Amino acid sequence: MVAVNRLLALCLVFLCAVPHLTARVTRVEITSRTDVLDAKPFGESGPYERISGRVHFAAPVSNIHNRGIVDLLNAVNLQNGEVEFSADFVAVRPKDATKSNGTMLLENPNRGHSRILSLVDGGDEDLAHSAGDAWLLRNGFTVVALGWQWDAPGPNALRLYAPIATDHGKTITGLLRGDIMLAARADEIPLGHIIIGNLGGSEYPVARPDDSRNTLTVRDTREGKPNLIPRSDWQFANMVDGKLTPSDRSLHLKGGFQPGRIYEYVYVVSDPVVAGLSFAAVRDFASYAKHASDSVTPASRVLGEGISQNGRFLRDFLYQGFNADEDGRMALDGVLSHVAGAGRGSFNYRFAQPSRDAQPTSAIFFPTDIFPFTDQPEVDPITGEKGGLLDRAQREQVAPKIFFSHTSYEYWGRAASLIHTTADGTRDAVVGTNVRIYHFTGLQHFSGPFPPARGEGHLLGQEPESPLPIRFFWRTMIANMDAWVRTGTAPPASAYPTVAAHTLVPLSEFAFPRIPKVKLPSEANTAYRLDYGPNWRDGILAVLPPHIGKAFPVLVPQVDGDGNELGGIHLPEISVPLATYTGWNLRDPSIGAASQRVAMEGSYLPLPRNAAERKQSGDPRKSIAERYSNREAYLARFASATDELIRQRWILPEDRAPLLERGGEEWEAIAH
Repeated sequence: MVAVNRLLALCLVFLCAVPHLTARVTRVEITSRTDVLDAKPFGESGPYERISGRVHFAAPVSNIHNRGIVDLLNAVNLQNGEVEFSADFVAVRPKDATKSNGTMLLENPNRGHSRILSLVDGGDEDLAHSAGDAWLLRNGFTVVALGWQWDAPGPNALRLYAPIATDHGKTITGLLRGDIMLAARADEIPLGHIIIGNLGGSEYPVARPDDSRNTLTVRDTREGKPNLIPRSDWQFANMVDGKLTPSDRSLHLKGGFQPGRIYEYVYVVSDPVVAGLSFAAVRDFASYAKHASDSVTPASRVLGEGISQNGRFLRDFLYQGFNADEDGRMALDGVLSHVAGAGRGSFNYRFAQPSRDAQPTSAIFFPTDIFPFTDQPEVDPITGEKGGLLDRAQREQVAPKIFFSHTSYEYWGRAASLIHTTADGTRDAVVGTNVRIYHFTGLQHFSGPFPPARGEGHLLGQEPESPLPIRFFWRTMIANMDAWVRTGTAPPASAYPTVAAHTLVPLSEFAFPRIPKVKLPSEANTAYRLDYGPNWRDGILAVLPPHIGKAFPVLVPQVDGDGNELGGIHLPEISVPLATYTGWNLRDPSIGAASQRVAMEGSYLPLPRNAAERKQSGDPRKSIAERYSNREAYLARFASATDELIRQRWILPEDRAPLLERGGEEWEAIAH
């Protein structure tokens, strides 16, 4: 029976490998097709199905829209003028395609793991047991997660399968760089990006362990002077059964790596993956969905959605000119790039490291927050360089509708001010008519736990994390973007702090209240003028670490007397506060570097409950009892603030009840 089942499964794979020629998708291999929750109907959309498999592509090297892919001409499988590659995918779509609303939400998953379904609807990401309130499904959206990262970690990650490159058959070698700050002592570290305590990407192994170009340094701050660690004190090895064993993917340091210090390593690697094919995969799948008559996931409109790493991916996708397909047609009709800050990333370079970002104490000086930053052309006042994020898309008349959204953290940790100020930081920049910039005040990079709690491990901060939820904003953004693309219904105007209104200021003018025992950050992440060698603009990084030039000035949101930000979009928790919510949180002394910020976190600082408590502690903020006579008075004001958000189209009417319920829970957690 087992053998029969395996045979049937194998037949299913081959039967579903449908040939396609549109938009350079050559075939779609389906390995699984199941009804969602036993074919339960979701409103007028009816039952949904979940499809998984692999999409196969071919990229003709002569096509002008592929010429920007680094090392494409060097791909080992170049044959008949084309390079083949593939990507994993998971699609959730109405079983009856005619009941779809015609819009696909195309997610390029964060480090190979999809999240948008669970984030927006509140159920299981794989819909195995729950669809939450099924908002996306009830509204007829098709949701597709497409693998794009060649080194995505974990056995269940959605990946890009791209060829390596050679120099006319000869092995290509080069240098690769990494860095890390640990939360606890360790004898070994992996050659890869550690993010939130986990490996973010399965990086290249060392190719020449004894090469003199392999180095290891240590310093205490981002801009601190690196000290070279003697080569005799470290090696490419790890401890196995009590014995030090050579390893091509880890570093062992005599005496161990200490917490709270930045270790940076450079080493020789070989066989670069043609990682830039990730841009072609997203582009061509979007075009295939819209134009192929036999598409597995038919759609009239495709909205590209990305959070954090994926939001940076979409910014780079647009900058590098990939929103025109091989026939010059628009691929993504709309883009929702969330918490990307001013960043792009290491996505289309030789020896690309897609997981690397830019954090307070790691992933430093990577090609992430690099000029240009604004959607419209800007000028670097020092170098004279001119450019804008959408130059290529506008020139080719394929600029999509765009939401750049971010939280408070991105102003401190991702140089977000640079996307809407001039490069010298003195004036507000002009924003294109097809772009909206939304700042959600008081939130952190990802929603923290509720009731509020401190982070753990690498995320252990001095204060509890900001627990404000992003979910309600996401639903409205999707609805507003869909309406904008579908019918031309304009979304709410951009909302963010500005230089003109004095709600965006240099750190020296940041007027945070003196809350007892709360320590303030002394710096914010900035963007630098970097030089990786003569050919780095063509994707070849030869100078590692790079030469570091003058930083671009970054600004931070100004705050009110409570410490809550003035500009941007305010949840009721900000308009009718019970606490202060910041975009920063300092590292706990137990994990070292207590003056440095925790990556991705904000802080939750509850107000004093009454006047006596306020006076005893010396807290300058008005107490809860002095603001609200009782729970009912608080909730009445909370409801009024919610209704105003609904009126302005920041919150959906159907989300009023759960938001008010959350307000009641917060009162119980904070005021009692």
